[in-house]
Amino acid sequence: MLEASHIAKAYAGVQALRDASFELQAGEVHALVGENGAGKSTLVKIITGAVEADSGEVRLGGRVITHNSPRVARALGVAAIYQQPALFPDLTVAENIAIGLEQSVAWGVVDWPARRRRAAELLAQVGARIDPDRDAGDLSMPQQQLVEIARALGAVARVMILDEPTASLSEEDTQNLFGVIKRLRAQGVGMIYISHRLEELSVIADRVTVLRDGCTIDTRAMAAVSRKDLIELMVGRELSAVFPKKEVDAGEVVLELRRLGSRAAGVRDVSLEVRAGEIVGLAGLVGSGRTELAETVFGLAPADEGEVLLRGRPVRFASPARAIESGIAYVPEDRRRHGVVLEMAVSANVTLASLQRLSRFGALDLRRETEMTVDYVRRLGIKTPATFTPVATLSGGNQQKVALSRWLATKPSVLILDEPTQGVDVGAKAEIHALMVELAGQGAAILMISSEMPEILGMSDRIAVMRGGTIVGVLSRADATQPRILALALGDDHGQAGAGSKVGA
Repeated sequence: MLEASHIAKAYAGVQALRDASFELQAGEVHALVGENGAGKSTLVKIITGAVEADSGEVRLGGRVITHNSPRVARALGVAAIYQQPALFPDLTVAENIAIGLEQSVAWGVVDWPARRRRAAELLAQVGARIDPDRDAGDLSMPQQQLVEIARALGAVARVMILDEPTASLSEEDTQNLFGVIKRLRAQGVGMIYISHRLEELSVIADRVTVLRDGCTIDTRAMAAVSRKDLIELMVGRELSAVFPKKEVDAGEVVLELRRLGSRAAGVRDVSLEVRAGEIVGLAGLVGSGRTELAETVFGLAPADEGEVLLRGRPVRFASPARAIESGIAYVPEDRRRHGVVLEMAVSANVTLASLQRLSRFGALDLRRETEMTVDYVRRLGIKTPATFTPVATLSGGNQQKVALSRWLATKPSVLILDEPTQGVDVGAKAEIHALMVELAGQGAAILMISSEMPEILGMSDRIAVMRGGTIVGVLSRADATQPRILALALGDDHGQAGAGSKVGA
């Protein structure tokens, strides 16, 4: 159905693709994996006509595409659904689906009943129970993705590219999406599936192609390759451990929450301790209150009951600035919206929370700013052409490292990490995990929120499980298992939590 052969592409002397080849068959889910910077995004842009290759060729249905463009690719049946859906939030679902599908009619009159019927038919094909008259901005992330898939079906897409489709989805929404993908596969649609969640691939993919340093390394049947094999192909070396957790002797209690609550955030009666050198994982289903608890501790949401203690002393933060002054750092979940300022340089992002230390008489010391940035670029292995490079041009993993470095520069005693490795490749994930272990070894108290069960189990000394805005159990590392965590998260915790599950233990 689709074949890209020996594709090469350079940007201002930087070779994004050297020799990339990829093929897709009808009715196939073909996974495309690789570390950030391996060339996946560039290859997708060439297939969709967003950029032109320097050499190589793309064939669709055996026909060489000589002058590709987004318009040409769409006309030939290529559609891309990205991690962040590209819908117009103030238009209805029916209007969003109609964009690019409807032909102009006499006198510019819209047949609204026909438009709604067409939208309803396409939504039904992907199993979406969504009112065509709802505003797209009111939909959840998984609903928006289904609308985009419905629109692609309306355009009679033969090749569908799914870029990190489950990065922001719950387990239930992920399974629903997999059901849609299987129905599309049965209809003969070929799908390119890009994901950093390697555990998903054995469930959904037929074949997998690995890119590394702009080159195609191998293509294998998914059934014939293990997760360990994929990691080694992606990073070019044996990766001894994605979760390099080391046992440490926990020190004094650094952060203590006593019956903490915030009506505005939906958090209630939370009691928890985090000790120096300890990584406490915060698990729970989407909507359980994990992020809201972090925001309450950091001063983003007002606490109206209970108390927060730092090294035994009660504190109350009216703003994040006060939390930062007290030694608390918070790396938020959505790095592109809240973690980094995309338009600003790497150096400006790294030092943004430390400007007071780098300023004299109200003037920023640019030499010290550069020195600090160079130090963190080296320590965290941030891949950037220069310290003045805009963060928007970096890969997702490197953006996450920039966000981390900003808060590490404040020398925090408590580090709150909300989905620290979401959407990053396995190599960057291992590096971030190693950094967490290093920080814990230096005495930092770390509270880690994660929706990835392997990360929670692999990196945590203790695991606190949230449900309905409160902590319903705390498990020791030795007692924690996926069934026990899920039982607590789902409310089926009778006799499941076992030893070590006492709240605040």
